[in-house]
Amino acid sequence: LLSLCRAEEAAVVVCGLRNTDVFVGESATFTCELSHPGVKNVQWWLDGTPLHNNLVTEISEQDGRIHTLTLNDVACHDSGTVTFRAGSLISTAKLLVKGIFSV
Repeated sequence: LLSLCRAEEAAVVVCGLRNTDVFVGESATFTCELSHPGVKNVQWWLDGTPLHNNLVTEISEQDGRIHTLTLNDVACHDSGTVTFRAGSLISTAKLLVKGIFSV
């Protein structure tokens, strides 16, 4: 019975998203770690737009606790706020994509 009660405890964010600066054409990776697996309705957003797994957006999960978003080949217009939502939990971070200037 004790383990059942523990399983029903609300998960918390153990390690939230961190602000990330990258250059145009690079990849930006964001990771959020939850206290335990089983949280439903996991979703990633960039400036309010839901993100989905595709060639440039890689979404993965490890052990149901570690959630990772990788944005490949970023452009300046990808700069903005990345949001991770898992149930009622939310973590956000800023993505800054810097241009490469030739001298």
